[in-house]
Amino acid sequence: MASNSIHQELQDQGPGEEEQYGRHGGHITSPLLRPPSSPEITPDCEVAEEWEENSPVEQVALTVPVGDDPGAPVLTFRTWVLGAASCALLSFLNAFFGYRKEPLTITAVSAQIAVLPAGRLMAAALPDTAFLRGTRWEFSLNPGPFNVKEHVLITIFANAGAGAVSGVRVMTAARIFYGRQQMPFFVALLVILTSQVMGFGWAGMFRRYLVEPPAMWWPSNLVQVSLFRALHEMERRRKDSLTRNQFFLVAFVCSFAYYIFPGYLFQMLTSLSWICWMFPNSVIAQQIGSGLHGLGIGAIGLDWSSISSYLGSPLASPWVATANVAAGFFIFVYIITPINYWFNVYKARNFPIYSDGLYRVTGQKYNISSIMDSQFHFDTDAYEENGPLYISTFFAFSYGLGFACLTATVSHVLLFHGSEIWQLSKSAFQEKKMDIHTKLMQRYNQVPEWWFICILVASVAVTMFACENYIEQLQLPWWGVLLACALAIFYTLPIGIIKATTNQAPGLNIITEYIMGYLYPGRPIANMCFKVYGYSGSHQALEFLQDFKLGHYMKIPPRAMFMAQVTGTLIAGSVYLGTAWWLMDTVPNMCNKELLPADSPWTCPNDHVFYDASVIWGLIGPHRMFGDLGTYSAVNWFFLGGAVAPLLVWSAHKAFPAQKWIVHVNAPVLIGTTSMMPPGTAVNYTTWILIAFLSGHMVYKYRRDWWERHNYLLSGALDAGLAFMAVLLYLCLGLENISFNWWGNDLDGCPLASCPTAKGIAVDGCPAHY
Repeated sequence: MASNSIHQELQDQGPGEEEQYGRHGGHITSPLLRPPSSPEITPDCEVAEEWEENSPVEQVALTVPVGDDPGAPVLTFRTWVLGAASCALLSFLNAFFGYRKEPLTITAVSAQIAVLPAGRLMAAALPDTAFLRGTRWEFSLNPGPFNVKEHVLITIFANAGAGAVSGVRVMTAARIFYGRQQMPFFVALLVILTSQVMGFGWAGMFRRYLVEPPAMWWPSNLVQVSLFRALHEMERRRKDSLTRNQFFLVAFVCSFAYYIFPGYLFQMLTSLSWICWMFPNSVIAQQIGSGLHGLGIGAIGLDWSSISSYLGSPLASPWVATANVAAGFFIFVYIITPINYWFNVYKARNFPIYSDGLYRVTGQKYNISSIMDSQFHFDTDAYEENGPLYISTFFAFSYGLGFACLTATVSHVLLFHGSEIWQLSKSAFQEKKMDIHTKLMQRYNQVPEWWFICILVASVAVTMFACENYIEQLQLPWWGVLLACALAIFYTLPIGIIKATTNQAPGLNIITEYIMGYLYPGRPIANMCFKVYGYSGSHQALEFLQDFKLGHYMKIPPRAMFMAQVTGTLIAGSVYLGTAWWLMDTVPNMCNKELLPADSPWTCPNDHVFYDASVIWGLIGPHRMFGDLGTYSAVNWFFLGGAVAPLLVWSAHKAFPAQKWIVHVNAPVLIGTTSMMPPGTAVNYTTWILIAFLSGHMVYKYRRDWWERHNYLLSGALDAGLAFMAVLLYLCLGLENISFNWWGNDLDGCPLASCPTAKGIAVDGCPAHY
């Protein structure tokens, strides 16, 4: 609980949101969202004079309110109770559904909707008696009407539970795939919590670069901002149209009702691969047409969970980013992949055209346990006896694109944002023109830098203690922790700039695996831990910064946001691990595709990719895979290609300044488009691109008024409706193992898409070629 004295230096709370309303941008708004038009809400004349200085980003100017009520209570009893409960529930559900065949991410939008009636009920039922009256710790269980700032802070709590906890995958791989059942729960908890909170240090370092500048607009935040406005603003219904609340409710109900089809009754809607139906006995046709196991030509998905599962909501993607994603996907999947496969590059035809599997040269699955000794270290003699490990050419080139994306990110940021970063580094930011949101946020006490530094130092110290004292379980030496931190520091800013402007974020996972694989080969657990600390630290920093930007848009005091984020992160990590540990102890043969029933949902696609990477980079090592001893050494040239690509774009822009489209070519996004493939599939991309094009270009250009009022609301409604129906289906049918077996529940209908086409390669269930 927080004291009301948090606001002792601010104005008294203005009129309740049910009592007064102001008008801005054509909408009737509550005082907490209205323009600063009164002395009670805007004590600073300078802010009033700069009223017209809205964000230079048009989507932000159309969506984000520019008013503020600094006296509204924020860290209240309601915030703590509902925020902690939302965080814990979302953590449990996302950990639970994350192991499914089609992983489902339940976003914070679901909690954002569910807590509103709960908050208003608490405001109506709780006593308003003040405790510790007259002291700086005075507080009340019910400080007044449930307001939008409490709602935002509860959602920031929930965001912590909606994000992935990468450290859990280390434990899954260690216990299930490597059979290390002796991994102590306490050690696992240390890894989870330290890797999660370490990102606060990087977030604190880069706030002024990635939160305050208006150009860093974080597109996905606009979905939640739009939903907050719909839930809290009072709006008169226009003639022959729905209010935004009514539109959201209709879309939510439709999404909720519809998901029973792709979620249970007609699962083939996830990927309608019609080419496979036309050629049921053709391996080539099914490789081309399969949306889940092939190139996905002509495949379409009518399942929102499939559409938004890997790239996020297509309705939140700026059109420029969508165009880059579409170009990158088309070039890699429809040009590079078929050429490599049919010219048999790296023996591509011995394996499926699209797969994340680990193979022998004969096309059979590789027995990984046969090349490990009793200490889970690499056995060189056994590897020589078994022969080299192969991966599909698609998988190999996806790693190559990951190499290119890393160098392209650094090169792109230096060329296109280098001067701005230099100016900010010289503290020139305060002298630059700020938008209205940054001006309004200046009235609040900022989070001191030493808060972030203390958390960073403490998390690094605890991590080094855990690694040194549990070296047999984690395999990671103390110097590996420091090196992982150095990588996170180096890459957080450039990746953050890409994420904040395009909604796409290149990952650090490949470079962390690569470096540790060379420095410390033969130790898969150490490689996974290094990846978690190097990648997860940076990823978590971006999650925190995105939440800071959401609070920036909604005028939440930074210190309140900080407290919510820290608490939510600790709750999320603990609940994620507890849920995963419970599932691993109770679900028979979890993640083992060979032993699970054919219709089992517990196939763990994300964890399989994580495990495969630990074998490639940690156990066998990059020297034997991508070095001079490996099959795929030529893939290293992608590093150079990625560094050069932004230079070519930058040079073309300078040479042809009249061609405005050139500057919109974002090399890191274009190159890194397929970073989620695998486990992402072709149909996830094709349908996402189609919807993002319709929303971000067609509707935004030709129906701007509709887009402004409804686009982000529709995204939130689709997320929420799907989430509630998915949970309901599991509770009512999944727990009772009630299935519905017919041809419409054959997810792809392309059984031959994963077959090899090389002569003499025999695989069970596939026709032989001679």
